[in-house]
Amino acid sequence: MTQSTINKWLYLISKINQITYNFTAIFLTTAIILFSKNLAIASTPTVQTSNNNQQTQVEANLPFGGLMPKLDRAIKDFQKHLGIEAEELVRIVLRLGERRVYVYEGEEEVASYPVAVGKPGWETPTGNFKVIQLVENPQWQNPWTGEVMPAGPNTALGLRWIGFWTDGKDTIGFHGTPTVESIGYAASHGCVRMYNEDVVNLFQKVQVGTEVVVEP
Repeated sequence: MTQSTINKWLYLISKINQITYNFTAIFLTTAIILFSKNLAIASTPTVQTSNNNQQTQVEANLPFGGLMPKLDRAIKDFQKHLGIEAEELVRIVLRLGERRVYVYEGEEEVASYPVAVGKPGWETPTGNFKVIQLVENPQWQNPWTGEVMPAGPNTALGLRWIGFWTDGKDTIGFHGTPTVESIGYAASHGCVRMYNEDVVNLFQKVQVGTEVVVEP
């Protein structure tokens, strides 16, 4: 289970305590967290970069991957049951012209990070999307040689991958990069490059289904 999903359950527990929910609800929610922590959902999938530098997942290795959407759905259902307003949920706003991504909890800005975006001819798509893929320590496969590079801060994808757009073959997302001099520029082939420490922080704030808004 991703740390962001665990944090969401802990957030719900705090809400339960605030409205003095009954002991049974607290017990059941805590049990779900403990159960989820012991699931072998963590993985280091291989990710391939196509010629346009968008990302394609080649090997998922997620033995319980089908459980994650169910947990995310359960979180949302429980939030609705508790009467937690949608405005309190996290969303990401990427402003291409500013070369910056913002994190909001409701209407409150809680973080922002500089980024590199798609260069002319390879623009990062604008519109409303959702996080569709979260990968810790992604591996990268060279599209020309087929060589799989070990996960690490100096690979093309850095320490984290957050996918939010796909055409069924290629995927665009936020990721770390060793090419730090490109941050602040339109320099990629569609993906959103970030400093490794920043993408790790962003990764901890989102989950599958988090809204991603990309503005010009």
